[in-house]
Amino acid sequence: MSGSTQGIGHAVAEVLLTEGASVVVNGRTEDGVTTAVGRLRDAVPGADVTGIAADFGDPAQVVRLLGELGEVDVLVNNVGVFDVQPFQDVSDDEWQRYLDVNVMSGVRLCRHLLPGMLSRGWGRVVFVSSESGVNVPADMIHYGTTKAATLALANGLAKLTRGTGVTVNTVLGGPTYSDGVARAVEGISRSQGVPVDQVRGAIEASNRTSLLQRFIEPAEIAHLVAYLAGTVSSATNGAALRADGGVLTTTL
Repeated sequence: MSGSTQGIGHAVAEVLLTEGASVVVNGRTEDGVTTAVGRLRDAVPGADVTGIAADFGDPAQVVRLLGELGEVDVLVNNVGVFDVQPFQDVSDDEWQRYLDVNVMSGVRLCRHLLPGMLSRGWGRVVFVSSESGVNVPADMIHYGTTKAATLALANGLAKLTRGTGVTVNTVLGGPTYSDGVARAVEGISRSQGVPVDQVRGAIEASNRTSLLQRFIEPAEIAHLVAYLAGTVSSATNGAALRADGGVLTTTL
């Protein structure tokens, strides 16, 4: 599971471990991976969890990670970077970083692992995307573009699974109170001298299309991912399922 030392990825790992899966987590640093593995073992006693450190922005590290992986039945593509930035300020190098981490991570992992799933006749691939891939924010065009690309990637890969027990699906998450968002809120709180809860509440209230009217918790995304990773989701393939709190206003 890529990008799983904190936030949504960590929540997915915990849910899957609770359901009895063996999980390999991933993060950019050895310290981050070691800490995450320890937290997961504390949360789920007896859990079969290990970790591999690799930065998906560095192709050489990805090659090393792929060499360490054995057979995988369930792949969760969660790793991603995001930031709010004016379109004209995003350099070519930054665009490439977003493409490498948010898109090519899934390409490289699926190219390595999907053939084995197809040959064994069973497997699950889940991409954790975002509603920003459907309704691209004007101040996050670089991010939204990569999330739209993952939707297309998952849809195309699903067509390769015809007649097998392998499925490829995407979860469209909405505004989630992940570790990264929490740090951003805390930074605003410090800079403006306003309590964290007040900053969080103001952000939640400003999202006019949200039906939930609050941030989504990582575990709420994780439970949908766990459904798609399990045996009961066998008829769901090539789909994009929403856990967006009703932010998207389209019927489909």
